Amino acid sequence: MGDHFEKGQRALLNEGEENEMEIFGYQTQAWRKAFCLVGSIFSLGMLPLVFYWRPAWHVWAHCVSCSLQEADVVLLRTTDEFQTYSWKRVMWIYLSALNSTVDLTPDHPLITDEEYIINRAISKPDLKVRYIKVQKIRYVWNNLEGNFQKIGSLEDWLTSAKIHLKFGSGLTREEQEIRRLICGPNTIDVEITPIWKLLIKEVLNAFYIFQLFSVCLWFSEDYKEYAFAIILMSVISIGLTVYDLRQQSIKLHHLVESHNSITVSVCGRKAGVQDLESCFLVPGDLLILTGNKVKMPCDAILIDGSCVVDEGMLTGESIPVTKTPLPKIESLAPWKIQSEADYKRHVLFCGTEVVQAKGTCSMTARAVVLQTGFNTAKGDLVRSILYPKPMNFKLYRDAMRFLLCLIGTATIGMIYTLCVFVLSGELPEEVVKKALDVITIAVPPALPAALTTGIIYAQRRLQKKGIFCISPQRINVCGQLNLVCFDKTGTLTNDGLNLWGVMPSDGNSFQEVHSFTSGKPLPWGPLCAAMASCHSLILLDGTIQGDPLDLKMFEATTWEMDISGDNFHIKGVPAHAMVVKPCKAAIQVPVEGIAILHQFPFSSALQRMTVIVQVIGGDRLAFMKGAPEKVASFCQAETVPTSFASELQIYTTLGFRVIALAYKKLETNHHITALMREKVETDLIFLGLLILENQLKEETKPVLEELSSAQIRTVMITGDNLQTAITVARKSGMIYENQKIILIEANGTSGSSPASISWKLVEEKKTIVYGSQDNYINIREEVSGSDKEESYHFALTGQSFQVVSQHFSSLLPKILINGTVFARMSPGQKSSLVEEFQKLDYFVGMCGDGANDCGALKMAHVGISLSEQEASVASPFTSKTPNIECVPHLIKEGRAALVTSFCMFKYMALYSMIQYVGVLLLYWKTNSLSNYQFLFQDLAITTLIGITMSLNGAYPKLVPYRPAGRLISPPLLLSVILNILLSLAMHIVGFVLVQKQPWYSMEMRSACTVKNASISELIISPTVPTNGTITSFENTTIWFLGTINCIMVALVFSKGKPFRQPTYKNYIFVLVLVIQMSLCLFILFADIPDLYWRLDLLCTPVLWRVYIVIMLSSNFFVSLVVEEAIIENRALWMVIKRCFGYHSKSQYRIWQRVLAKDPSWPPLNQTSYCDMPGCGRGVSYSNPVFESNEEQF
Repeated sequence: MGDHFEKGQRALLNEGEENEMEIFGYQTQAWRKAFCLVGSIFSLGMLPLVFYWRPAWHVWAHCVSCSLQEADVVLLRTTDEFQTYSWKRVMWIYLSALNSTVDLTPDHPLITDEEYIINRAISKPDLKVRYIKVQKIRYVWNNLEGNFQKIGSLEDWLTSAKIHLKFGSGLTREEQEIRRLICGPNTIDVEITPIWKLLIKEVLNAFYIFQLFSVCLWFSEDYKEYAFAIILMSVISIGLTVYDLRQQSIKLHHLVESHNSITVSVCGRKAGVQDLESCFLVPGDLLILTGNKVKMPCDAILIDGSCVVDEGMLTGESIPVTKTPLPKIESLAPWKIQSEADYKRHVLFCGTEVVQAKGTCSMTARAVVLQTGFNTAKGDLVRSILYPKPMNFKLYRDAMRFLLCLIGTATIGMIYTLCVFVLSGELPEEVVKKALDVITIAVPPALPAALTTGIIYAQRRLQKKGIFCISPQRINVCGQLNLVCFDKTGTLTNDGLNLWGVMPSDGNSFQEVHSFTSGKPLPWGPLCAAMASCHSLILLDGTIQGDPLDLKMFEATTWEMDISGDNFHIKGVPAHAMVVKPCKAAIQVPVEGIAILHQFPFSSALQRMTVIVQVIGGDRLAFMKGAPEKVASFCQAETVPTSFASELQIYTTLGFRVIALAYKKLETNHHITALMREKVETDLIFLGLLILENQLKEETKPVLEELSSAQIRTVMITGDNLQTAITVARKSGMIYENQKIILIEANGTSGSSPASISWKLVEEKKTIVYGSQDNYINIREEVSGSDKEESYHFALTGQSFQVVSQHFSSLLPKILINGTVFARMSPGQKSSLVEEFQKLDYFVGMCGDGANDCGALKMAHVGISLSEQEASVASPFTSKTPNIECVPHLIKEGRAALVTSFCMFKYMALYSMIQYVGVLLLYWKTNSLSNYQFLFQDLAITTLIGITMSLNGAYPKLVPYRPAGRLISPPLLLSVILNILLSLAMHIVGFVLVQKQPWYSMEMRSACTVKNASISELIISPTVPTNGTITSFENTTIWFLGTINCIMVALVFSKGKPFRQPTYKNYIFVLVLVIQMSLCLFILFADIPDLYWRLDLLCTPVLWRVYIVIMLSSNFFVSLVVEEAIIENRALWMVIKRCFGYHSKSQYRIWQRVLAKDPSWPPLNQTSYCDMPGCGRGVSYSNPVFESNEEQF
């Protein structure tokens, strides 16, 4: 209905972003509103309820389509596979509200300047702004471009020169007032949701509405006991849910409330510096940063001075990061593109803590407010929690389809009931009650609750193991994981690094390795100076803080760190500069110290950092530290040792982390702030290699072996060196010794050279290194075809991954099928890789320590954070134990919860069908079950089974296959259908046979034989009071068959190995079944008139009771044999699949079959070129992220 729109009636909001939406314009019509109001009254409130469940219907009923410019209501639809609808009213901001403080007219210069979105949003001459608010973000109507645009941040097109010019002196008071009114307050305001709101939202759930309908019906039929039981369970369920939601709301509120009440110093263009509450900040304001330990209340671009920031809230890693000012470059390129590879090194993010702020000439650090409120980095994180991506797991969709089938079955039963009772002359109100009863029987109100019990128990078991979950529904998804990505540092390997040694360079060759374990200090020289000064360490409260690598390097020099005082007067060295000095014991160091003048900080994109230092009483130098290949590329070729590549391979192969150092002398007549990074980082002299040891965590190898034996793929995604990553993959067992590794190197277009991709086989060779025999990586130049093995892994860097994605996209799925090691990956590339795996229909888990992994943790089906920092709130699972042991635990519990959900679904479906069949048979005789009979089945049998059946824990061993991920799978459907047919057959046999018994008579109220009397000598007991409309031999037979069958089915459907603990270990469940069975058999064989009267049963001959037991035993035996020999017989289903030529429809399975038949794959020692602009784009593959087409048996 909302798909046919003319131009101007539809647009895209947040185009190209993760939260992209379609927006449609509508105008409210009075007569439609009146019509809907009348409909709401006549439907007794059902119409508004339908509109609440279906927002699009609300808009279509109340409004008519129009252009977005004229719309007073907009309909929003997400562009993902979920197509979720919502609607918002278009609101107005009136600038006339500012007339008391600002004299504004349509021709005011601030209004007529249409360079900025804020000005374009102001309608003239009435000076008002149209806007909508979607997921806490304001979007204003751009009158010039005719669309809604996000407000609350500086425009992306701004150049660095424009930012310095326009905002470098601050905003005027008028500009501040206008921006404040249009952009809204700078607050991340998460209100604590009132309990009444949470209650209403929960109660209006369709499931509870159905329960309300059922309860009302039961009260009308005087079925009060079970109605009260359902009410009690619903109240407890709603209460627990509301409590959890309330606690989450409070926790999130406390997480952000401190951000909203910070006092900051703001510099105005005319007003000068003044203190201001942070909620009044607007984009473009000039912040003055003074003092230490200041929480950032917004995102801001540093334009002057330098800052050391703790970004633990965003990255999960509390390592101080140095921020540098945005250079004032005359260029037309936007400032983000202009800032080389990583613009974030100039941005102070909201929620992070400025540990240290230093000014340059102006004596204060200054920053321009970039984004405010929910537009900020912290705001984005909070919004991702408030509005999580919906999860489209097939289990839940299949459950809805199955419910629809049950509703269809109930409809047939209703028609049958109407026909039977109308023809028998029953009163109309009784006929309607009986017909509605069929719905509550065929569709059990307790079904959704029963499905979640397994998840609740699994969540509790995970909490005991130190694994916490903020999205319980994802526990079931854990059971489907077949690929897990791991970060390396801090996840597979220890966080801490040990400095193993340093290999100095002399001329074009390496010298002997200097080992720090000997206790001998490193001789004075440029290498020692580089280790002492080329870092981002800071001195805070007398403690040296910073990156662990930098700390280890600095500690190895035994130097000390200090801050220069006001009386520190050396040419070119400012006061309060960081100074490193040799310790008093170091007598052979000829310098007094080294002052660190300027830093070009490290970034993962640039893979290096550089510092400019002044040797006290000596030269001005520049030192560089970073990835060896990167540092060597900036050095004079003659200073790089000829054995550089081979030596690097030796140490990275052994799993060491290798860092290169280089330096150059600088002229002292240049001011340090005038020196561009590009000029400093040229013609360097190579100094040597720093070798650090990063050991595997002891839990890593056993866990990876366990996952491998369970045929769960493991992939490494790291920001570290490729060869180090390959070695760690070998050592950890991710890649076995006998498996080949193929190195993929892809290069983008360069000038006239097209993009290229090469494939080289990595071979292990033996070589002697310093008297010991070790392995190192070597590229084999020639490989014969016979040497190629089927088992191989691809290894590539983030740069190669990017080039393949852009220029060789048809090769990407082929590479991902066997891609195991992905090194030098940026955070964005990690997220992209996870998404690409999902497109291949893998169920992807991501395990990281929180540092740089937030995006990938959010993108994966299951994100597991090993960090307890605030960044972990973006991850569904957080482990208190900082190793990967949590991964198999999570998969085991996920599999157990998934199987439990299936068991409960099958049981609840069959229980409802058993009751349904029994009641319809009794309806044939215009009979039914009594309230107490229903109560016994519903409460004493099914409810207790529903609570205890899910208590089975996870099986301790991971098997090499997953449980089925779908309800609509042949084995499961066959199981349900066969058991329904068996129950139907048993009920019909009992129903027919009882009427053929010689003692059967419609007038009889008892058929119990006197002791030693024959069956023909029956005594009718008129003394026992009975309910004449209910009690009958058919009723008694059907009730016993149905009740005991419910207990037997629970035992048949309760699955144990290979995904859950054996049923006999679920002691409570077994005890419940034994008590229930004993009670039922006692009632069956006990001749207690009062008990029979209470349950509206008739006494039958002992022989007939034996027949009932025989029928039930036969049914149980057949059901058990069918379940074990056919349904749970995996080997049989595999044979059936082969016979019918079934192949998995999952993309990765299709690609595996294609590649297995391709003799030319994988290519070895080949280089392919991309000659055409659109080359490599011949293959299109895309599937919804949260789906898998794989049908498993």
